[in-house]
Amino acid sequence: MTVSGMHPSLTAPLSAAADTASQPRPASWSPSSWRSYPAKQQPEWPDAQLLRRVSDTLSMQPPLVLPDEIADLRQALAQVAAGEGFLLQAGDCAERFSSCTEEGVRSKLSMILQVALLLTYGSGLPVVKVGRIAGQFGKPRSRPTEVVGGVELPAFRGDIVNDPEFTAEARRPDADRLLRAYYHSLAALNVLRALTRGGCADLGQAHAWNQEFVRRSPAGRRYENAADDITWALRFMSACGVDTRLQAELHRIQLYTSHEALLLPYEQALIRYDESRGAWFDTSAHMLWVGERTRQLDGAHVELLSGIDNPIGVKVGPSTTPDQLRALCERLDPERTAGRLTLISRLGAGRADKVLAPLMRAVRNAGHTPVWACDPMHGNTFISKSGYKTRRLADIVTEIAEFFSVHNEEGTHPGGIHLELTGDDVTECLGGDLEEILDDHLGTRYETACDPRLNTAQSIELGFLVAEFLRESRPG
Repeated sequence: MTVSGMHPSLTAPLSAAADTASQPRPASWSPSSWRSYPAKQQPEWPDAQLLRRVSDTLSMQPPLVLPDEIADLRQALAQVAAGEGFLLQAGDCAERFSSCTEEGVRSKLSMILQVALLLTYGSGLPVVKVGRIAGQFGKPRSRPTEVVGGVELPAFRGDIVNDPEFTAEARRPDADRLLRAYYHSLAALNVLRALTRGGCADLGQAHAWNQEFVRRSPAGRRYENAADDITWALRFMSACGVDTRLQAELHRIQLYTSHEALLLPYEQALIRYDESRGAWFDTSAHMLWVGERTRQLDGAHVELLSGIDNPIGVKVGPSTTPDQLRALCERLDPERTAGRLTLISRLGAGRADKVLAPLMRAVRNAGHTPVWACDPMHGNTFISKSGYKTRRLADIVTEIAEFFSVHNEEGTHPGGIHLELTGDDVTECLGGDLEEILDDHLGTRYETACDPRLNTAQSIELGFLVAEFLRESRPG
């Protein structure tokens, strides 16, 4: 498994991956050069001295992930870009510190494993698994404040900044939380490593990933049938003389970590220089992405990401023009290195056929070969009649279907999906086949810290559908 906990200093020699070129950085770039650019979505930290002290402390901590692991992910994404794999990027909308427990991490891991298994089983393609985990503690907000009962307070920006309780003290940004985020990320990574090395990710455990409350649903029963088929295939291999106990790939996985590179002082503090590659890496996660609200070409977030050697994601919304996207690709990937860029469309159902194709053509004509992934969640969010922020599973499926359709028409590879989901039995998104979640059900178990997530049954149902889309899109 490629998730990591405490690691030796990056000054130790590390072998560079043969097929992964280092990203050339602008001559003027440094880990702090972003400070000369306008920075959006940053909290108003009330104690500047405390922020400096915390940043200095973070800069002396061991990296959370290593350059070798980051280079492995870039190679895997290069294969996806070439049509030889599929990216599943999935996890919590906004992680809570309280979820970094053995039970919480196991639940998220099991859900990612189930969806990845269905995608591989249904399509025959290897799936690159990237979790929104061990660092997705911050969230951008549409407004810097919110008003409740005539009282206006700073918006909740995730556990890495403040607390959701609606009081002045709880909503006050606290730089000490940056350090707490680092240690909670470390704890989650250590639990992930223990679970995967301890057999949790063994294909022979596929039935154990399915929670009891899901098994009674049509999606859950269909998953059980797929797990039965895999179990029989493993027995068949053993009967033919293949010792499956010696096939490491059947008993472990590679799970990479990712989060939105939102809070710039935190990201800067975890950037390290690798002498063997002559490159800078953000060691807070294997993959970072820049969001719809922070992808300005002349902004601080793009400046910071332009100089690090991690794989970079860019959220692409409906307002993005072909010229803007082409300029962003040039800024973040001037050498057009396969595996460097993942472009994540989040357009909303009914928009892909009009918006996506011109963007894809502009990027392709400029010589870039990114992974194209679909985020069907964020463009389909609305407030229900009962007052809850929610999404319809039907809209999510529609946007994914449109994403595949456009790629099929353009003759390009639909490279992945980016989902907000949970292994818990929540009622946050409408639809599904377990007990169809209706508007008046949302308040029953609405537990998200920010945006609504697919529950386990909905995620399994979606996994089967995406596997069908992927299988139909493959040549031959």
